[in-house]
Order: sequence, then C-alpha cells, then structure tokens
Amino acid sequence: MASHIERRKFLATLGGAAAWPLAARAQQSGMPLIGFLSSLSLAATERFVAAFRQALSESGYVEGKSLTVEYRWAEGQYDRLPPFAADLVRRQVAVIAAFGPPAALAARAATATIPIVFVHGSDPVKLGLVASLNRPGGNITGINFFSNTLEAKRLELLHELVPTAALIAVLFNPTRSDAGIQANDLQAAAHAIEKQIVILNAASERDFETVSATLAQQRVGALLVSADPFFTARREQIVALAARQGIPAVYELREFVMAGGLMSYGTSLIDAYRQAGIYAGRILKGEKPADLPVMQSTNSSLYSTLRPRRRSASKFQTSCSPWPTR
Repeated sequence: MASHIERRKFLATLGGAAAWPLAARAQQSGMPLIGFLSSLSLAATERFVAAFRQALSESGYVEGKSLTVEYRWAEGQYDRLPPFAADLVRRQVAVIAAFGPPAALAARAATATIPIVFVHGSDPVKLGLVASLNRPGGNITGINFFSNTLEAKRLELLHELVPTAALIAVLFNPTRSDAGIQANDLQAAAHAIEKQIVILNAASERDFETVSATLAQQRVGALLVSADPFFTARREQIVALAARQGIPAVYELREFVMAGGLMSYGTSLIDAYRQAGIYAGRILKGEKPADLPVMQSTNSSLYSTLRPRRRSASKFQTSCSPWPTR
C-alpha cells in the first residue's frame, strides 16, 4: 500500500500543477527551468520519462534539486499543444523538450529563440523543423527514430505473416501534422507488395467503435496500426480491439507487445527519450541546438508473441523474436 501511495504522489508531481510553485522558486533562485511538452499522457510514458530524467541526472541536473521541469501533457488531443507551448515560453524555460511531431511543431511555432529538443519518428526535414540532419540550424535539434519510414517494413512483415489476407486495414490518425506524407507512404508501400489496403481513421476514442465495425464488415485479414502518439497512449485499448476481432496486427513499438499485441517492429522509445535528456543537459551547459546534429536511431527490433519456426523460407518467421516470459 505504501509503495502504491508513493507512486501516486510521484505521478501527481509530474502532472505539472504541483510543479508550478517550484517553477516560481526556481526562477528566483536561478535554478534551470525546462519545459516538457508531450503529445501523449503521463500514464503512457512513465517509463520513457524516467529515462529522460535519468539522463538529465547523469548530466548533473537533478530534478527538484538543481533543476525544475514543467510538464505539459496533451493526452492525444493535439489542439492542446499550441497553448501549452505558448505557456512554457511565457514561463521563460531554458529548453523545451518536445515529444511527438505535433508537439515539436507547436514548440517551433511558439518560439524562434528558446532551444528545442524534439523526439519523434517523422522526417524532421520534410516537416520543416530543421534545415538538415547534420546541420539543423536555428534553435531546434533532436532525436529521430524514423518510425514512420518503417511503415513499409511493418506492412511487409504483416504480409509475410498473413500472405492470404486479401485486404489489410491501416489504423490512421488524420489529425497528424504530417498526415498527408504518412498516408502517401503507406499507399506506396502497399503498391510495392501488390496489396490492397483500407485506411480507417481514428482521432478520438469514440472512433474505435466505428473502426471495429468496419473491420468486421469488410472482412479485413490483417491490421497495421500506424505510428502515432495517440495510438501509443491507447495501446491496450487497440490491442484489445484487434483481439476481439481475431485479426493479426503489427504495431510500431514493443510496448504494444507488452500490452498483449501480436507483433511490433521499430526502435526503442526509451533510448530516444534518454538521448533527449542528454541533449537537454548539453544545451543547459551552453551548447547550441544548431551545433548538435539530429540523432538518428537506426537499430530496429522485431518483437512478437509468436515463436519462430526453425525451418521456414518466411522472412518473418526466421527473424521473429519471441517476447520473453516473466
């Protein structure tokens, strides 16, 4: 019971409201103040946030002692991000750490002077966040784990798993800032493997009922859940939806597999958040975002609840790694 109470206290502190008095004292004492702007919710990112805070601590900035962090959580409602970003600018934070493409774009729109460190899977050059990966320019740099560019590989893996599926559904969030780019990439990937896909839009929880009904009506053979912070925050709900329909699905992150999902292919969000903490620490020590190249995560891993077959020509089956039991 005691540990449960302590955890609730920790989560409440990270929620932001309790940190506001600390922020005022930090500004008065000269303690660095940074802003944490997330497209997700606290509950969905607790492990990631811990990695970010640990990296800051290793850089010499311990939250509550030598650093204050202002947390803002959009909880998948991207229209919250612009006012959150504007509020962080008004509080004169030293750095804004922005997680997810919508958060990064909101931070960029809010300030051209405060350093910004982003973490997301979209191409930051195509989004207009940086001039180039090696020379970002301006006040923005960050960590790119190219999750969106891995959609083609995830679709290929799904095809390997269910080669007889005549129709593959793609769960897609049309409110993304890079929705057009992502949709085009998915259509090109489907064309490359000569598969028909149907895009099912979901931007709120009430849309999941429509998605579930469509999956049943159109007799979809497999499901690809596209990379999006909104879906990551609701991974347990989405995994349960696929299970109810009896549809094999592939996801962006291994956290979906940990929630009971069939298969994921992508990079580690924990590593990305940790690197963001390192970059934030370096900026606090005086380095400029323009001089810090965008870090690229190129190591991708496949996780699955399936066990690989010893003898098979299937690329999926020979590369599949079973999720370890605990």
